[in-house]
Amino acid sequence: MADAKLFTRGKVQELRDELRQSGDRRDKGFLRKKTALKKVVANMTMGNDMSPLFGDVVQCMAIQVLEIKKMVYLYLVNYGRSRPEEVTAAISGFLSDCNDRNPLIRGLAIRTMSSVPLPAIIHSLTDPLRHALQDSDPYVRKTAAIAVAKLYASDYGKRTVEKEGFVALLRDLLADHNPTVVANAVASLVEISDRSTDISLRLNATVAGKLVAALGECSEWGQIYILDSLLSFVPQSHMDAEQLAERISVRLQHANSAVVLTTIKVVLYLMNYMEDESLIRMLERKMGPPLVTLLSSGSEVQYVGLRNILLIIQRRPAVLQNEVKVFFCKYNDPIYIKLAKLEIMYRLTREENVSEVLAELKEYASEVDVDFVRKAVRSIGRLAIKIASASDQCITTLLNLMQTKISYVVQEAIVVIKDIFRRYPNQYESIIGTLCENLDVLDEPEAKAAMIWIVGQYADRIENSDELLEDFCFTFKEEPAEVQLALLTATVKLFIRRPTAGAELLPKVLKLATEEAENPDLRDRGFMYWRLLSNNPAAARDIVLAEKPVISTETDRMDKGMLDQLLLHTGTLGSIYHKNPNTFIRTARARYLPDSPALNASSKRHLISANGFAASSFNRSPVPSGSSTVPDATGAASGVPPAVPSRPAGSLAAPGAEPISPISNTANDDPYGQLADLDFGGGAGAGTGGGYETDMPRPRGADEDLLF
Repeated sequence: MADAKLFTRGKVQELRDELRQSGDRRDKGFLRKKTALKKVVANMTMGNDMSPLFGDVVQCMAIQVLEIKKMVYLYLVNYGRSRPEEVTAAISGFLSDCNDRNPLIRGLAIRTMSSVPLPAIIHSLTDPLRHALQDSDPYVRKTAAIAVAKLYASDYGKRTVEKEGFVALLRDLLADHNPTVVANAVASLVEISDRSTDISLRLNATVAGKLVAALGECSEWGQIYILDSLLSFVPQSHMDAEQLAERISVRLQHANSAVVLTTIKVVLYLMNYMEDESLIRMLERKMGPPLVTLLSSGSEVQYVGLRNILLIIQRRPAVLQNEVKVFFCKYNDPIYIKLAKLEIMYRLTREENVSEVLAELKEYASEVDVDFVRKAVRSIGRLAIKIASASDQCITTLLNLMQTKISYVVQEAIVVIKDIFRRYPNQYESIIGTLCENLDVLDEPEAKAAMIWIVGQYADRIENSDELLEDFCFTFKEEPAEVQLALLTATVKLFIRRPTAGAELLPKVLKLATEEAENPDLRDRGFMYWRLLSNNPAAARDIVLAEKPVISTETDRMDKGMLDQLLLHTGTLGSIYHKNPNTFIRTARARYLPDSPALNASSKRHLISANGFAASSFNRSPVPSGSSTVPDATGAASGVPPAVPSRPAGSLAAPGAEPISPISNTANDDPYGQLADLDFGGGAGAGTGGGYETDMPRPRGADEDLLF
């Protein structure tokens, strides 16, 4: 019977009759029995409930035909857990098959019993599994090795594995002469160590060397298991790491991308324990071509490769420092590939290749995909900040793009130009007039906030700055908090730089911020500016107009210690998310770079342990965000605001207005009165702006115990 005809919905009673009537002597070779079982398996595959046939199928276990046994065991794996009382009737058949002369049947019985983790089955499996781990046939041994890990996944099986000493038997299999058995034993030990809090896999130099020797005869998936287990080897000398890295580096030329990425992961790990700089450079050169080869695969594999490359080049820039052209986007690349390539292009751009990268980015700005165009324009601005010698080119490119009058291009350009002003003060103010010509196209909060910041920061150089800010004030109540905060701070700057021009506008904005705003941050900042300007205008000038810290691209980079930690997950889901797996998978564990006498100074300086961050890790400033609100906004005190006076007082009153009673400075009457005495240091709130939002999430280390 053709296999396609088997996949028709059959009635349970009809299938039962076929099973019972197919056992007579006329059924030579059990052909009718095989056909009946195939129908059962086909219906089971289609989702039809075949569990009522449990007893009839179990009776077929006595037939010593491998094909029939495979189908019976497949049925038992599928329905064994749902019928724990009936499955015990199959135990005698299991035990008989575990002692069968045919190693395929012995292995099949062990595999099936370990896939039905019921207490009765596990109890009966203990002795056969112990013998199978020492069986003379490698097929049985490799099957038994995986069976131990499957048992360990259940609570009852976990206790059995620990009690019966199966882990020690697995460890002995690491010295097996069959490479497939070794690979399965390694895979099982790694799985157990990942699940256990008491058992951890640790390899010494001798065992690690034997595992590497078995690589050449293993299947590609066996190679992945063995290579991954080498992360459990902690080199105690530079020579151990260097020799092991040289031996496995030949796997970089493998055709399987998973083998390549796993090899790269191990080599990057071992580099932390190397001292020979020439060898490190040689290994970095070797890693480049395999990574580039990943870009010729399908889009899905490309994306995995690109996300891993983004991590690798941040820690080891020399790996692909001359390969920026291979990351230029193709017209038919999916958007997620294009965005990933953009980030890598930015990382690899240097003075030597910035011109060709800028030309490429300018071409991208004329694409039809809005998100891609925005990222391309933002990358141009980031390059201006990263490479000082190319800032003129970048500004010229941005101005040319603004001439297209495309709304989202103009707005994104204004956002990045604001950051360029921060990076190069008093250098490109001549283009402010061009920016102001595009006020009418601004409809996005980030672009509005950036333009308002520019107007406020250079209020004394823009003749009609008060009129521009007043135009924004007409829609103050409807604007998002980001724009409102920017407008409040810009108005204060206008008043400080040009008191006459801002004397009328500032009270209006403060009144809106403190009386009609719902956002508590906006109200608090309004009260803070109000009290500060009322009580000490000189201090207000020093605080609001304080020199801002220069923007640096150093904040774009992930901490080296965190990179070392994430690179231990190369080729896994964690390397795509750029997060430790334990942050999004409940049962996963974080990996940590283990300390060792061989750990080089650079890695030790940024080492993150299971107990927390190294002291040097706290020296880095928090990463600011380029899309945040006004870069120099001062923080406001928390608490419930007092009753709001009807209008500002003191120096905020317009010239010639009738005097207003001064505000009391006592704590009881005015809980905000002490704000004027706060020491905001050099540049209040400087940490709220100047960085960039990248595709790369900033992961956070975990506090689990050290696995290695």
